Amino acid sequence: MRKCIACQQSEEKRNLFRVVRSPEGRVFLDLTGRSNGRGAYLSKNKACIEKARSKNLLQKHLQAPVDDSVYEEMLAHLGDSPDDSQT
Repeated sequence: MRKCIACQQSEEKRNLFRVVRSPEGRVFLDLTGRSNGRGAYLSKNKACIEKARSKNLLQKHLQAPVDDSVYEEMLAHLGDSPDDSQT
């Protein structure tokens, strides 16, 4: 179980996006959930992703700048059926 940094809901890892700051300082979306580095989790719903973007939650948690492309990549992975039930 992991906690979403936006909504604070605990969920299984497979239901969350993991964003990682590598030891070299690069921030990226870790779809495997196994990359080395400091990780932060976001629920797989648009509301949490947008909240994290607007409040710079990933940047604060990972202590590194987060490019907008990371958020866009998460939104693209939501596909046609995003779960907006959590806010």
